[in-house]
Amino acid sequence: MQNQNASSKATHPAAPPNLHEIRTAENSAAYLLPTLQSLKESNDRLKLLDVGSGSGTVSISFAKFIPNGHVTGIDLNEKVLQRAQANAEKAGIKNIKFQQGSTFKLPFPDETFDVAHCHQVLIHVPNPWEGLREMLRVTKKGGIVAAREGDYETEAVWPELPGLQKFHKLMAGVMATPTAGRQLVSWALKAGAERSQVALSFSIQSYSTLRERSICSQTLCDQLRGGGLREKALKLGLATEDGEDFEEMAKAWEEWAGSDNASLAMMHGEILIQK
Repeated sequence: MQNQNASSKATHPAAPPNLHEIRTAENSAAYLLPTLQSLKESNDRLKLLDVGSGSGTVSISFAKFIPNGHVTGIDLNEKVLQRAQANAEKAGIKNIKFQQGSTFKLPFPDETFDVAHCHQVLIHVPNPWEGLREMLRVTKKGGIVAAREGDYETEAVWPELPGLQKFHKLMAGVMATPTAGRQLVSWALKAGAERSQVALSFSIQSYSTLRERSICSQTLCDQLRGGGLREKALKLGLATEDGEDFEEMAKAWEEWAGSDNASLAMMHGEILIQK
């Protein structure tokens, strides 16, 4: 990790925050925090696994929440792990580690963690219950598996620009399960949990302030004009190579961001599985 840390400082010193990096435990895992507080009161050295940790902002806020515990963030993308490490160093967080690995083959022994968490991961993968099964495997008896996923069919956006409607269809096409949020309980049962072990809740994620709109728009425009979303959409045949569809959607997001009356919201499903 030492070489990765040095590389991250050189590669990402001034990268602006993106849509994923305004996520924190407070705004993206609030449903888990009361349980985490309760666990912390009986054991202040909790071990927490954040699956699909991305650039690490949620992981980092978990590490702040359990200062005497330890957080491990895992992701497949080596470049984004370097970004996560740089974010942790910038925040001065020491009780955290990021490493590469797959949701479906977590590189840890059985019953390693007190809590295993994921956010906006299962919506993108096939057979998501297998990811939950792995999270259950590495969680200690008496521990918690937590997952929060969007339900894309509940998205509400204003103004309803044609380019944004086209974007909605594109995203529904690239997601493995656009209705993930409402299916979390069924996936938990497929993963081997009993219904009595699973607590379900729903919450809303929204973007409406100028800062939120600007970050949301810039992130999505970057993805449409040259990011992984564009690459995946082309691979799946959901857009044309000439780029006209992508540019129409990007310009719609820029128009949306500049509108004082603009807003975006989506319902998210949340589960806590007591092992």
